Amino acid sequence: MTPEERELRRQQRERQRAVENAAKEAGRGPLDVPFLLMTLLLTGVGLIMLFSASFPMAYYETGKPAYYLIRQGIFAAIGTAAMLLIGRINYERYRVAGKYVLAASIGMLILVLIPGIGITVNGATRWMGFGELFRFQPSEIAKIGVILYFADSISKKKERMQTFRYGILPYGIILGMIAGLMLLEPHFSGTVLILGIGAVMMFAGGIQGIWIAAGAGVAGVVGWAYLTGKIAYNSSRILIWQDPLNPDWMQGAGYQTRQSLLAIGSGGLLGVGLGQSRQKFMYLPERHNDFIFSIICEELGLLGATFIMLLFALLIIRGYWIALHARDRFGALLAVGVTTQIALQVFLNVAVVSNLIPNTGISLPFFSYGGTALVIQLSEMGLVLSVSRQMPPS
Repeated sequence: MTPEERELRRQQRERQRAVENAAKEAGRGPLDVPFLLMTLLLTGVGLIMLFSASFPMAYYETGKPAYYLIRQGIFAAIGTAAMLLIGRINYERYRVAGKYVLAASIGMLILVLIPGIGITVNGATRWMGFGELFRFQPSEIAKIGVILYFADSISKKKERMQTFRYGILPYGIILGMIAGLMLLEPHFSGTVLILGIGAVMMFAGGIQGIWIAAGAGVAGVVGWAYLTGKIAYNSSRILIWQDPLNPDWMQGAGYQTRQSLLAIGSGGLLGVGLGQSRQKFMYLPERHNDFIFSIICEELGLLGATFIMLLFALLIIRGYWIALHARDRFGALLAVGVTTQIALQVFLNVAVVSNLIPNTGISLPFFSYGGTALVIQLSEMGLVLSVSRQMPPS
């Protein structure tokens, strides 16, 4: 090869490298259309079901049947815009935000416990804000903080993740601090969700198998102690879970679970029809929030509920597919964290309303009423879309 040919090849390599770097910086790849469409479809169906589940209560409280729909629709529009904007930005720019979001969320978890700052609903102090006008749960911010910070930190350590000092200790301290603050609210389901997200991201980051087995063992022991009453936390919910149709639970603490099961059973195979639920007429508490899936089962039946679960399953599978094809470890861990959050939240919600596990109070993504939660969820979908834009061409 002559010197001229070597120089020509060198210039070609430099031009190719410049093009690749420019593409990485600009993030000009296409959005992942299947993931985007499934997110939009779930959001749209969620608004329809929210209106169906909420209009009796909205009319009773405000005289406006579409009160909750309008509020949720505004936040859905804001969240969709945020999703598309975040998806257009190179996800590498979100690295630096992780530690600040995490620190802010821990600060808010502390503030929410201070009398006069936190808002108490049904005996739990989980909210901050301004009365009914605007409120949010700091735990929602903590989820995205954990995802961003863990993705950034774990992606830099590589082989060091297999050591206790770098792969277990710092993340265990962070998760333990957040879990402790959330249990004081109390917010048991949120605690399980945060710990699950962190554990899956650490597993994806490459911690040793022995720590995975140890963590699973500890979780199993704690779960067994909780379900058998060894841990006296909301013991009444355990009794209700074990015998939900006991006549003693006709009123009081077991009423919600009993009405949820009645709604699910009333739906049968095809459901009673969209908008035709009877349980939503002031029988089932939290019909438009944590227990909206019960109304879905009642109105759309087993087939309709299965279709919605299939949409969630496809979204989750696509999210993990994007993680597997991500350009780098940071992008892969971002997609894993967000997808794991959706997967765990869907499972926990459906398990609660069907009495597979005791009532823990957790919302169904894209469906349950809650404007700030919906905006955050759609913004997280934007993170996954941002990762999808930078996937290497197949």
